Amino acid sequence: MNLDNTPVATAWRVTRVLSDSHHEERARQLEEIGFLPGEQVSVMTRALPGGDPLVVRVGLSTFALRAAEARCIEVQPAEPHA
Repeated sequence: MNLDNTPVATAWRVTRVLSDSHHEERARQLEEIGFLPGEQVSVMTRALPGGDPLVVRVGLSTFALRAAEARCIEVQPAEPHA
């Protein structure tokens, strides 16, 4: 699943960041700001109308990402803390 398809206010873990054929540097830029495998991430809200951009929290940082950027971030459900 990609971050742009996740429900708001749910916890996910980044599994990998994909490159974008139209913007080859996008994966590197996303990784530089903290979207690294294993990091917890969640969509906090989506803009109205249309849901683009998304307000996303990764670790302790909050960013606005375009849907095209969020599509490059593969995620899986975060494991609940025991």
